[in-house]
Amino acid sequence: MFERRPTGLQAFPGGAGEPIARLNALEGLARSMLVGVIPLLALDALETKEMVTRAYLFASILTLIITLNFATLERLLRRRWVITLGVVFTFISMTIFLLGNGTTIALAIGLQAASASMFSVCISLYIMDYIGKKQLIYTESRRFMYTGIAWTIGPTLGLWLWGNATAWSPFVLTAVAAACMLFYFWYLRLGHSEVIQPARKKPKRLLEIIPRFFSQAAMRVAYFIVLCRAIFWAALFVYGPIYVVEAGLPNWVAGGLLSLVSALLLASPMIRNYASRFGTRLILIYALNLTALSMLMLYLVGEPQPLGLMFWIIASVGGVTVDVLGNIPFMRLVKPRERTEMTMIYSTWRDASYLLTPLLVSLVLLFAPFEMFYILLACLLIGASVAASYLPRRL
Repeated sequence: MFERRPTGLQAFPGGAGEPIARLNALEGLARSMLVGVIPLLALDALETKEMVTRAYLFASILTLIITLNFATLERLLRRRWVITLGVVFTFISMTIFLLGNGTTIALAIGLQAASASMFSVCISLYIMDYIGKKQLIYTESRRFMYTGIAWTIGPTLGLWLWGNATAWSPFVLTAVAAACMLFYFWYLRLGHSEVIQPARKKPKRLLEIIPRFFSQAAMRVAYFIVLCRAIFWAALFVYGPIYVVEAGLPNWVAGGLLSLVSALLLASPMIRNYASRFGTRLILIYALNLTALSMLMLYLVGEPQPLGLMFWIIASVGGVTVDVLGNIPFMRLVKPRERTEMTMIYSTWRDASYLLTPLLVSLVLLFAPFEMFYILLACLLIGASVAASYLPRRL
């Protein structure tokens, strides 16, 4: 009846939310230092935006395959070892970035994305294991505020080191941050909750889980919201640095842009307060429409120019709001006995976004200039806001 908390969490009287937020921040620091470096590194190695798009497409397919087999990984390795394997993937990808060439860049991108996806699935399960539904908004806002601190520092630091210090330094620091995260994770002794596991039940096959997930209206809406949000962030973090360079601005501005939009996560407590006052559903609708409107304005700007950075930033205000609140519908509406299976499918939003974004860009480039992608993205975000209107009024 009562779940025994991991020993490491007992050192935190405020509950599990604080250490989980710190753990998320360490992972965010490890990932953020290369978020602006990798697209520019790929552009240098592959020479064209189209080739960069193909590299991300290949990497997304690899990551999606790994994420869809998370339940098998967790059953074979247990959750703590899945996170450990993710850190190993990070170490391998850092080695490839340092020693590889253009043809191996996609593999390194894929391994790094797989590491992030595996961590995301595991951390979502831990939150649902140790955080009550009534505390989810508070925990999520604190988690994203801590992550915002890491992401405010990481992109600018990574690009500055890459351009002004030694080219290898951001990759080494990323590996160090990942190692610190892993050490802290093992210190917390987060385990594998058995409370939500049916006794001796035969594990479901993937082809059974996917239809079950999408047969539930609430799961479909929750997934579509975070998928559209993730497509926006994929566009920003992949094409945003390229946009800065094409606008004639120096590389460090790209890092500054990514750090600035990440710093918006520090407003997470304010977003939480608005959600508590007006409802998560309503705030999500407004945020999605704000991002969509900003994408339309970016289309009207046309060719990359400094003015366009303002609309990337305004769009990010909406994106950050959806970041803070976007997981709440899923976490509150998913059935406890289905958490592992449903979270495995739900967490493919990250991989699907990095798969769909280059696919959509490639499709647009067949018939129109790149700027038409902003129109397509705006339509998706408006569709997500309509879908959000079908959520329960008081989440």
